Amino acid sequence: MDLTERLENLYASAVYDVMNAMGHDKCVLPHQLKALDPGHRLAGQIETMNGDYAEGKDAGETLLAWATVLSKAPSGKVLICQPNTFEVALMGELSAETLNYRGVRGYIVDGGCRDVPFLLKNDFPVFCRFNTPKDICKRWVAESMGEPIDIGGVTISRGDYVLADIDGVVIIPQDMAEAVVAETEAVAVTETDMRDAILGGMDPVDAYKKFDTF
Repeated sequence: MDLTERLENLYASAVYDVMNAMGHDKCVLPHQLKALDPGHRLAGQIETMNGDYAEGKDAGETLLAWATVLSKAPSGKVLICQPNTFEVALMGELSAETLNYRGVRGYIVDGGCRDVPFLLKNDFPVFCRFNTPKDICKRWVAESMGEPIDIGGVTISRGDYVLADIDGVVIIPQDMAEAVVAETEAVAVTETDMRDAILGGMDPVDAYKKFDTF
């Protein structure tokens, strides 16, 4: 399996525990970012984007810039957006269908989305802060893709990895992703052995002393 497939088999909390032990605890995005569908899990390498909000922009400019994002979003990646506004929706039905069709793994935005019933029906993983019917037309323009962004004090760069599930969203820098995944896989085996031991009758204190985890 490649790194994305291996990461997909893990859990955000376990990955955080490993990164915290490695001295990299600044890796969790704000807890307000949640999956539209709590059952969705999302893992993969990241493509970044950001934008600018201001009323009175040219309608054609805003919509063309967004269409360009949809055109350039790379297949097999997770698109993460810092819109720099909590005023408008940065994902909707047609956009989600387009990204899904083009092979994008999912979308995370530090802001809003809309057309939620259609997004849920489309089964495209979307993590966001809130829902609103207000769209980007004449108000928001995509400024860049592939540049570092900041969400909640966490710097996110193109090529980093993300794991998002019902517990939250964890960002893994590219240069430590292999080590983090390998260590989390090892911890998962230890936790399974510990769980089996406790369910087999071992006292929790004895289990902690033997496995050095809980």
